[in-house]
Amino acid sequence: MRLRCLALLMPMALFGCTLAPTYERPAAPVPSTWPQGTGHTPSVQAFVPTTWEALVLDADLRSVITLALANNRDLRKAAANIESARAQYRLQRSELWPHLNASANASRSRTQVETLGQKQTVYSKSVSASVGLSAYELDLFGRVRSLSESAQQSLLATEEASRATYISLIAETANAYLTLASDRAQLRISEETLESAGRTVNLIQGRLSAGIASRVDLRQAQTIYEQARADIANYQTLVAQDRNALELLVGQTLDDAVLPQPLEADKPLFAEVSPGLSSDVLLRRPDVLQAEHNLLAANANIGAARAAFFPQLSLTSSVGLSSNGLSSLFSSANKVWSFMPSVGIPIFTGGANTANLNYSKAQRDYYVADYEQSIQTAFREVADALARRGTLEERLSAQTALLEAASESYQLSDARYRRGIDTFLNALDAQRTLYSAQKSLVNARQIAEENRIELYRVLGGI
Repeated sequence: MRLRCLALLMPMALFGCTLAPTYERPAAPVPSTWPQGTGHTPSVQAFVPTTWEALVLDADLRSVITLALANNRDLRKAAANIESARAQYRLQRSELWPHLNASANASRSRTQVETLGQKQTVYSKSVSASVGLSAYELDLFGRVRSLSESAQQSLLATEEASRATYISLIAETANAYLTLASDRAQLRISEETLESAGRTVNLIQGRLSAGIASRVDLRQAQTIYEQARADIANYQTLVAQDRNALELLVGQTLDDAVLPQPLEADKPLFAEVSPGLSSDVLLRRPDVLQAEHNLLAANANIGAARAAFFPQLSLTSSVGLSSNGLSSLFSSANKVWSFMPSVGIPIFTGGANTANLNYSKAQRDYYVADYEQSIQTAFREVADALARRGTLEERLSAQTALLEAASESYQLSDARYRRGIDTFLNALDAQRTLYSAQKSLVNARQIAEENRIELYRVLGGI
């Protein structure tokens, strides 16, 4: 009869109800579509999930990102955090099942017994073996199940945090690679300007020796020459630092063959990213999913706190064999068993259970606000990236036209000076404008690439 009762109670414990509140996802406190109007270009393409490999157009950059994903220490720490959370979840879930323990004992003793004034030596021995469970809680009110659900949601939140680290690492590596390519382009422009300015200085020195140029012209020519020299030294430092930053992200020294060439307009590194029209795509972001899993864990903790107000029923039992000799241990006459149920009823806890329930509810409210804030932050990040993208095309077009105009202006001014029909000051101003326009166009191209990378990141890695 007792075994039948135990058989009936076990399913109730394993598959019983919980007292956790029914979960309802909070409404997203952001508009359902992306901002429109000045500074925003409406998305005409639907959102299509894809991989980072499909978005990275440069083969060398793909190989560098692959190395980073294999060697980066932040990613390894995130993987270790996942394993820790998974172990904690398995530990908590194990409480749903009885823990069976087996034991075997053998003893032999020698004692002196005095009978009718005479001492006798008595030898005794015993052998026993048993299997049983110890203090197994029948989860009638879902306390253990709620704690297990909370641990599972914490594991899922840790996995989403790891995915966020994974996406951030891809974006950071791409940005570091892009920065190195941009600074290499700036270095090349400075070197070309230095070479051009050097030819001009030599020309003016010859004209000065011939008495057809002034020392003022020579000193003016030397200003842009020395400026280019200073810029070269600066960009050489930046290129070295950019490489160090990239290798730190990758976790190893990189071969020169995979390092980027100077940034060029006709060789984009990253493909265009479209967020679609609906802002529901934000619900896929790992930080938003992490916040939701934290909310679900807090919701489950309320169920565990509520269950603490009800009685807790636990069982301790064993069945086995006991004999005075090993040879007769397995005889059916030597069977032994014990069955010890216990009930714990909270009568007075000094307000501990109530305080614990209030704490669990406050934590749930905290994670509701955290979830809503995560969505708002995500919406702003995407909206900011879209606002920048909306003006990038116009900016690139203007910078390209400026470079063309500055280049032609410098050629004309330089030709007029060489023919003696214009002052060197006009040629110098035109060269400075050209130098500035070249550098500004590289910056504009870098911003355009960074915007694509940023959209990849803020959209949750696509």
